[in-house]
Amino acid sequence: MPQSLSKMVVHLTFSTKDRRPLITPEIREELRAYLGGTLRDMDCPSLVIGAVADHVHILFVLSRKRSLAEVVEEIKKTSSKWIKGKGEALGKFYWQRGYGAFSVSQSKMDDTKAYIASQEEHHRGMSFQDEFRAFLVRHEVDFDERYVWD
Repeated sequence: MPQSLSKMVVHLTFSTKDRRPLITPEIREELRAYLGGTLRDMDCPSLVIGAVADHVHILFVLSRKRSLAEVVEEIKKTSSKWIKGKGEALGKFYWQRGYGAFSVSQSKMDDTKAYIASQEEHHRGMSFQDEFRAFLVRHEVDFDERYVWD
């Protein structure tokens, strides 16, 4: 086969450090655009990005030329720096060290897009921690609760 072809769709989620509610409504749209632009520049087009006060969800296509760890490192590093420049109150903004990344099949794409788009409504009744634990269980990821949060 002369070409290398792939389509790896990733549902990525991570929170602010200590789940501090620092992603204010005033910066959410700009943050979504910033994250989308960073992903585009890495040849990892975003499909939908959702943000609430303490975390983000990103559905994107992973470039066949980049590792997941490289993409996550870049978007967290650059967006953290960008957020810190948005005002004195955000000068000590940090993302949590870890993240969750889950593969999404083509048949579940529309459901995942709708889920991410409805984050504000969804989190009126569920914390990020409960949501994240549910993802880990659903995707059969072994984890030790002591090492999941920072």
